Amino acid sequence: MSKGTTIRMWRRTIFVLLALIIVGFGAIVFSLARLQLVEGSSLQTRAVDQQLKDTVFSAQRGTIYDCNMKPLAESASVWKVVLEPAFITDKNREVIAEGLSKILGMDKNEIIKRSMKKTYYDELKRKVETDVKDQIIKFKVEHKIDNGIRLIEDFKRYYPYGEFAASVLGFTGTDNQGLYGLEKQYDSYLTGVPGKLVTAKNAIGTDMPFQYEQKVNAQNGNSLVLTIDEVVQHFLEKNLEEGVKENKVGNRACAIVMNVKTGAILGMAVKGDFDPNNPFAIADKEEAAKIAAMPDGDAKKAALKAAQEKQWRNKSISDTYYPGSVFKMITGSAAMEEGIVNENTPFFCNGSIKVASETIHCWRSYGHGSETFVQGLCNSCNPVFIQIGEKLGPQRFFKYFSAFGFTSKTGIDLPGEPLRTIYYTPEQLNPVELATESFGQNFSITPIQMITAIAAVSNGGYLVQPHVVSQILDEDGNIVKTADTTPKRQVISADTSARMCKILQLNATIGTAKNGYLPGYRIGGKTGTSQKMDVKQKTGVMQYIASYGGFAPADDPQIAMLVFFDEPHGGSYYGAAVAGPVFAKTMEEILPYLGVQRKYTDSELAKLDVKAPDVVGKTIDEAKSILNKQKLTPKIYGSGSKIVSQVPESGKTIPQNGTMVLFTDEKSSDTIVTVPKLTGMSLAAANKTAANAGLNISITGAALTGTNPVSNSQSIAAGTKVPPGTVVVVGFIEPNQVE
Repeated sequence: MSKGTTIRMWRRTIFVLLALIIVGFGAIVFSLARLQLVEGSSLQTRAVDQQLKDTVFSAQRGTIYDCNMKPLAESASVWKVVLEPAFITDKNREVIAEGLSKILGMDKNEIIKRSMKKTYYDELKRKVETDVKDQIIKFKVEHKIDNGIRLIEDFKRYYPYGEFAASVLGFTGTDNQGLYGLEKQYDSYLTGVPGKLVTAKNAIGTDMPFQYEQKVNAQNGNSLVLTIDEVVQHFLEKNLEEGVKENKVGNRACAIVMNVKTGAILGMAVKGDFDPNNPFAIADKEEAAKIAAMPDGDAKKAALKAAQEKQWRNKSISDTYYPGSVFKMITGSAAMEEGIVNENTPFFCNGSIKVASETIHCWRSYGHGSETFVQGLCNSCNPVFIQIGEKLGPQRFFKYFSAFGFTSKTGIDLPGEPLRTIYYTPEQLNPVELATESFGQNFSITPIQMITAIAAVSNGGYLVQPHVVSQILDEDGNIVKTADTTPKRQVISADTSARMCKILQLNATIGTAKNGYLPGYRIGGKTGTSQKMDVKQKTGVMQYIASYGGFAPADDPQIAMLVFFDEPHGGSYYGAAVAGPVFAKTMEEILPYLGVQRKYTDSELAKLDVKAPDVVGKTIDEAKSILNKQKLTPKIYGSGSKIVSQVPESGKTIPQNGTMVLFTDEKSSDTIVTVPKLTGMSLAAANKTAANAGLNISITGAALTGTNPVSNSQSIAAGTKVPPGTVVVVGFIEPNQVE
């Protein structure tokens, strides 16, 4: 081979080597540049993820308090039981599986299978109570298990009063997220920020020494302080539940108590409701049994879902209805404000009135004859309000309809308010539509809209903002947010409001609302009985809603209440007979609790119960003399010479001219009598029946103002054994009172 050929071969070899070196290093440089500049950030993240493990632990959800800081919803510690397979060896696998299966009630083979996974975190069970956690800790100590089982603190929502205020509070899901009610509305405030435990791990996924562990503490959620008063809510729920049973209500009931000056909701109840501790269980036993009896399948699932959503639905907020004659206070206020009517404006009712081609009837078929505006309202006379509606005209009627808040959501801080209710615009208010709307039919509103309007009628004319949360507090008790109680606008003048309050007080004393009357408390009120036309169109059967809306005291209104029964099937479906007594019983309990003082008229004082004098220790003659001076009749039991005990006790109330029972020895003090049935009677019959049984009765309701009152409730159930002389409070209604 020549020398030139050799040189050329070397040159080619060097050229090829240089090309290979350049290409190889170029590829390396290119890869480095790509890894550093293009993929650097994502690779760093993947590296951190591979080298570190995060264990998230829950923040404690904020507490929900009533206005007096009584907890209505709170979170208590529970625990997650986590298996850490990377720490479990063949030596302790069987022991761990055996122990956990017994404590947690799980299948042992499943735990063994899960312990062989290539992971460091496998959640076995959630929401275990502290007693279970303690058993696991004891098990770990006894078997010297340092790693492999981890307990992570979690929280479970508790509602200490069960069904109490369930429709307001709502409930949370399995991950503590708010699903209904305040829990949903204020979820972002209540939830908090979860904490995190960051731990370094080696190539096989096990923890490295503790110095590589970092904990980020959870930030607990804020708490809510409600306007709801637990005592007011208790009275409201108790009486509403009784009303549902007594009147055989088919489609639930609701009631709202509001501070008329601030819009604060002191009580909001729905029956039937549910237990937020177990919200997916159907509370209505009859309905639950019916669903349980259905064959498994889509129909059963649909029925269960419908029943759950029905019991969760807050009827006070979400349901719409025709308000009926309660709305007449709105039409009347608008007419007075416009100067169209005054208290003495004359009207005439012959039992019906013709509007366009339609004849609309009064509830009294033969009419009311000549009557003033005040009498028309107290008689709840439809023809009077149809004429008032005609005088207002579509534009002015709609102006007040809108101003009182019936064309928009109230904005209450609870979920579920409908976006829009059904009503006619001024252009759609033809004569018949205007006539029916004037007395509360043919348009739909929500109960929360109605009570907000009642508050405006009574508080000087101001439309307030209804709300159930007064403050939001952080975990240290600092105020994060406070409710704004500034009125939205003034709808009617203070003069019109004061005049309407007087008319509604008269209505609750001698008019159609007298079943809500309470001596001394100056109740103002209006009843309503509305037809459910949509139900009739679907089923051919007319159903009704019975309601009573009112406030007290009428001379300086503080509290408004709306009581609402959907489809009563008892002895009556009228608002006066169904809702009026529940309104009265509830007001009689909450007004003294709230510090509202009674102011009796002279006629009320004449019928007022008196305080029982103290005659214990007196001789029989001395006791008789004291009782005779107070016009009380003594009844003596025993053979002693002095009084050893008495019924009623000293200071307790007893009806005027009532009977006081005096015991003169210990043996006679054991005497008891049986309470008879005192309902369904006239006042005279109830008095006689009680006297024959050796009892006193104290009367409430329409007995003091009605013309034909009939007893409909008694404070002590028939058949109860009590000492003679015991006072039984008997409530009366005007049974034939309609509207």
